[in-house]
Amino acid sequence: MQAMEIVDISHEEYLQGELESEIRHEYYEGKVYAMAGAGEKHNLISLNIALALKQKAKGSSCKTFMADMKLYLSELDRFYYPDLLLTCDPEDSHEYYKENPCLIVEVLSPSTETIDRREKLHAYQEIASLKEYLLVSQEKKQLELYRRQQDHWQYFLLQYDSDILHLDCLDLDLSMAVIYDEVL
Repeated sequence: MQAMEIVDISHEEYLQGELESEIRHEYYEGKVYAMAGAGEKHNLISLNIALALKQKAKGSSCKTFMADMKLYLSELDRFYYPDLLLTCDPEDSHEYYKENPCLIVEVLSPSTETIDRREKLHAYQEIASLKEYLLVSQEKKQLELYRRQQDHWQYFLLQYDSDILHLDCLDLDLSMAVIYDEVL
């Protein structure tokens, strides 16, 4: 059996390939990795949060993006597809990716949870503009928020029906009932 050689591709080849591909891929230092699709709970949670973000951002410089908008981390040579991202930087205007998010949301799935909690957590915390990284469970009412406070990150765990998630990026409060509407 002959070994297969894995060839690095350029950013331009990756971006062009994503325009033509029927499935999404993340880019990690020249390599591309196919992404799995999401289920009903995942989609409903993402939509619930996105609707609240979009409504609150209306009339501001902030824009909400779901699933198909890439995040480019130039220092790490990576492109990711966060479930949601919010950018409030008018200069962050590339059509196919963003670089300066204020908020990133990942809805945890069994196939991505380890990557979201480790690789992406560390990578996202290197983004100077990022104020908050939110991990949302789809199996139980549980939110994990990492919030930048000057030179360190604070961790908040929300898991009770009465808990209110406050997002500094938009000065937005979200209840568990809104986030998990039609889900749990």
